[in-house]
Amino acid sequence: MLLTGPWQRRYTLVGLGFAATFICYIDRVNISIAIIPMSAELGWSATTQGTVLSSFFIGYLLTQIVGGRLADRFGGKVVLAGGVLLWSLFTMLTPPAAALGFAALLVARIGMGMGEGVNFPAVYTLQARWIPTDERARAMALNNSGIPLGTVFALLVTPIIVAHLGWQWAFYLFGAVGFVWFVFWQRKMAATPAQHPRITAEELNHIQAHSTPAGEPGTAPSIMSFLKHPSVWAIIVAHFCNNWSLYVLLTWLPTFVNQGLGVSFASVGVFTMFPHIAYFVFLNVAGNIADRLIRRGIEVGRVRKLMQTIGFGGVATALLIVGHVESALMAIAIMTLGNGIFAFTAGGFFVNHMDIAPRSAGTLMGITNTAATIPGIIGVYVSGLILDATGSWAFVFNVAAGVALFGLVFYLIFASGKKVFD
Repeated sequence: MLLTGPWQRRYTLVGLGFAATFICYIDRVNISIAIIPMSAELGWSATTQGTVLSSFFIGYLLTQIVGGRLADRFGGKVVLAGGVLLWSLFTMLTPPAAALGFAALLVARIGMGMGEGVNFPAVYTLQARWIPTDERARAMALNNSGIPLGTVFALLVTPIIVAHLGWQWAFYLFGAVGFVWFVFWQRKMAATPAQHPRITAEELNHIQAHSTPAGEPGTAPSIMSFLKHPSVWAIIVAHFCNNWSLYVLLTWLPTFVNQGLGVSFASVGVFTMFPHIAYFVFLNVAGNIADRLIRRGIEVGRVRKLMQTIGFGGVATALLIVGHVESALMAIAIMTLGNGIFAFTAGGFFVNHMDIAPRSAGTLMGITNTAATIPGIIGVYVSGLILDATGSWAFVFNVAAGVALFGLVFYLIFASGKKVFD
């Protein structure tokens, strides 16, 4: 239910969280475009490019659980603010690091990954405390809309910046945006609804009456306590398999379109934006559908599994087909449809953390996103090895499809929509 009357402060939370995720992805994805002129200038092979692209995920891996535990303990506001400042700084340091040498560039990318690693755990902690149960799929879908929109923005704007100013300025300009966001975040947000100085009593009562109690920041269960439950492993495996497909597409789709399908560099951004636009649109459609099903009385676990089936089934089908298509237009059409259906996971595992651990959603997100970062290291790097060894894009996409189908089966067997942790 949406309240009428004065502006609801939880909407500000969702909006600024979306903005943080948007910035997160323009900073993350711009190198997928910039690496084309970078590698030409510096003489990198596909394997070397894969090393540069995957190094980010090493840093990203390191701060997931730490970020989640800090957010659950001290509140998501300060943790998210610190993460945005850190990754924005290292984004701006990427060009001078590349000028210093390959090792310095890897350090900068790892540092950037460490900053971005706290984004989602902090957002999950905040939303678990701010968002009523029957609004959570929509709220998380809108937050995650920053992924495709940030990606599209980077794909469209980065080539323009590179063409007019040089690839270095893609990092300088995008990195500066995070510092602007920080000013608004500090002025507008609080860690919990009760701590916000301008929240109305009506909204505060509404949040408390329509939420699984998440309480004030406190101590989360131990990591081992989480890992004892099959429902946690269902989210871990689903998140891992989801991100295998996601990261392969984010990092290699521009190169596939450019080198595999023969599309000119100037047109890469236009071609590759359509799958991400579809993902954005259907994220929000899926979030609304999931919340409506729950409000109609359908058990939460059943809704999560239904949405997961649609999402993983759709992207796996598209991946199995796209590598065998020679037409650029047909390939993009297939990936656009597949990515749109993929977005239905917004009502599945994406929000399942808050169902089973409302008080410790940040820590649980840190655990699952740690596992889900491994595909960013392995999947992206292995894809480069496959391309160097076989030149087969079909092989790359078929592997991603197989991973998604495995994740779907595992999730259907072990997932739950019931609260497991206080």
